[in-house]
Amino acid sequence: MQQTDKQAMDVLQEIALQGITEQRRARRWSIFFKLLIAGYFLAVPLLYFLALNGSSVGKMGGKAEAYTAVINIDGAISAKSEAGADYIIPSLRDAFKDEKVKGIIIRCNSPGGSPVQSGYIYDEIRRLREKHKDKPVYAVAADICASGGYYIISATDKIYASQTSLVGSIGVRMASFGVVGLMEKLGVESRQITAGEHKALLDPFKPRNPDDEAFLKKMLATTHKHFIDAVKAGRGDRLKDDPNIFSGLFWTGEDAKELGLVDGFGSASYVAREVIGAEELVVFSQKKSLLDNIADKIGTKVSTMMMQGDGWRLRF
Repeated sequence: MQQTDKQAMDVLQEIALQGITEQRRARRWSIFFKLLIAGYFLAVPLLYFLALNGSSVGKMGGKAEAYTAVINIDGAISAKSEAGADYIIPSLRDAFKDEKVKGIIIRCNSPGGSPVQSGYIYDEIRRLREKHKDKPVYAVAADICASGGYYIISATDKIYASQTSLVGSIGVRMASFGVVGLMEKLGVESRQITAGEHKALLDPFKPRNPDDEAFLKKMLATTHKHFIDAVKAGRGDRLKDDPNIFSGLFWTGEDAKELGLVDGFGSASYVAREVIGAEELVVFSQKKSLLDNIADKIGTKVSTMMMQGDGWRLRF
């Protein structure tokens, strides 16, 4: 009988211990979910605040009575990058409106990119120059200022570079590839179905089509002409009469000066001090918000695959 009572007590104790363990586990999960919910409600306003304020124009410096505004075009030019029109144009407008700005420098370090974005920025520089004739606009080419980057800075009053900067590449390209021969060897066939005889233009899984290529070359020629016209309008008679200028070639800053693509040599500090006469540099920067950066990191690869699923795109 005593043995039975002891066994019963052991069972009851085990049940009690399990109950206590379950209560502790439930309490831990309750605390975890409460903290998670609290963190969510704290994070949402913070992210919203950063989204509103993270993309505003900021000025670094600006203690002098007069200073030089600097606007950086850094990296590939695209609608989603900080070198795109939505980021550069507001900075330009703020710099022109600032009464303490004596002159503006566009510091470019870009291999090029979107013709559309480059054109937007080019047009805005020309418009603002016409509206604010008292504020000169200069460009400084850094390591590389090619294609769409050069398109943009050709709208400025003068262009400066280093003797070893890479400048030019006034041309347009459209990249593609073909794997027809490989597919034949592997016994793979394309079963793409389209409505519209040219919908699968330059399909990499089908043989080259001369009619399609002729159409695309005409389109590229039209875009190239816009590029050439813009550079000629910006540079005027400073350009040498050399057909290679518009061939897509690029040059060192020293050779670019001989061709009339740049006007002189010097850094942003040099131009501010010796040309504009306002040594202090104030960077007018348009930055992506935290939410934009997070969204870009999550969605860049997916959006790139969706937009480039046909294997080609137009770019400078």
